[in-house]
Amino acid sequence: MGLVFMDNMLLDTKPVLKTIPREAVQNVAILGATGTIGIQTLNVISQHSERFKVFALTANNNVKGMFDLCQQYEPEFAVMLQASAAAELNIQLKTAGSSTVVLHGEQALIEIAAHPQVDTVMAAIVGAAGLHPAMAAARAGKRILLANKETLVMAGNLFMQAVDVGGATLLPIDSEHNAIFQVMPRQRSKVLSEMGIRRVLLTASGGPFRNFSLEQLQTVSRAQALNHPNWVMGPKITIDSATMMNKGLEVIEAHWLFNASAKQIDVVIHPQSVIHSMVEYNDGSVLAQLGNPDMRTPIAYGLGFPDRLESGVSSLDLLKIGHLDFSAPDMERFPCLRLAYDALNSGGTAPAILNAANEIAVEAFLADQIGFMDIPAIIESVLSASKIEDVISIEQIVVVDADARHAAKLWLKNRG
Repeated sequence: MGLVFMDNMLLDTKPVLKTIPREAVQNVAILGATGTIGIQTLNVISQHSERFKVFALTANNNVKGMFDLCQQYEPEFAVMLQASAAAELNIQLKTAGSSTVVLHGEQALIEIAAHPQVDTVMAAIVGAAGLHPAMAAARAGKRILLANKETLVMAGNLFMQAVDVGGATLLPIDSEHNAIFQVMPRQRSKVLSEMGIRRVLLTASGGPFRNFSLEQLQTVSRAQALNHPNWVMGPKITIDSATMMNKGLEVIEAHWLFNASAKQIDVVIHPQSVIHSMVEYNDGSVLAQLGNPDMRTPIAYGLGFPDRLESGVSSLDLLKIGHLDFSAPDMERFPCLRLAYDALNSGGTAPAILNAANEIAVEAFLADQIGFMDIPAIIESVLSASKIEDVISIEQIVVVDADARHAAKLWLKNRG
């Protein structure tokens, strides 16, 4: 497997990251523009208008949010996933005298991600819907700022192959993987041991329930789970953080991003969310990236690489923080993390099944249809009943994803 981020032409010598000249203006397509990551990306871009042009914005069905963004950033294209939303947006923009072209549908997302005039793609669509556009960007050789976990979780080997074949540059935006990337050697190898690396350590806040007992977790409400102590995120990711599935998905991501085995990836509970992740080297050194919990830091890093851009994030005041705490994750109270490691060790289609079942379970929890601890119960049931196969194509992954969602919905129906 080729290592992420590398110039495909140089894999047999000393691999380096492709960079964009500082004086060049980057055309940026933001997939998932009205979400948390999309808005924060636009915030960083606004601070560096001389370096970045918003070429395209995409969203699901948030017409008001997209209209406001189009008025402010004047993109060439706006893409809505749903046709009715696109029609409404088109009328509003034309009435306002905007020249932005409105498109709709998954094919339009794919075409924008691979558009010849796009330099950089922020892949921030939440869930499985982000898979096809991210693959298109990889095949087209774009600079990809990857904030969509599901792309690697569902089809990691296929996506990494597309990155290599397309000559794309891949920069992780998840704060944990971005931190690992920052403290790894600039000259990279496909094998961690060749860089003197023993393991990577993903830090986790532990979410709002890290001190809850099993009994308390049984009665967790939707409102409680949506109240994350450190990060501002969308509802799906916030629930994933509360169950620690978010960290489980990140373990699978780290496997593909850094060619690390499950045994080379450890999770450490760190409630302050100041150390975003660490890399342990063979000589005993542990290098960490620290900063305030603000996604504009990794976003600015990805947009500016190899330069450091002003992000708008305040300075880290270690004296105010006072102390940093660490503990091991409890797999009994947070079985989603165990299930993610199990899926990684099983390989093949297991991570895609895990992801699909989790998405259905989280939707049901947010709709107050199930309890908090039913989320891992659904996932484990679907995983145990599913046949695990080698991943050979995107078409196969789409079928596996649909089958797992159907199985999760049957679980909900039978339970009701």
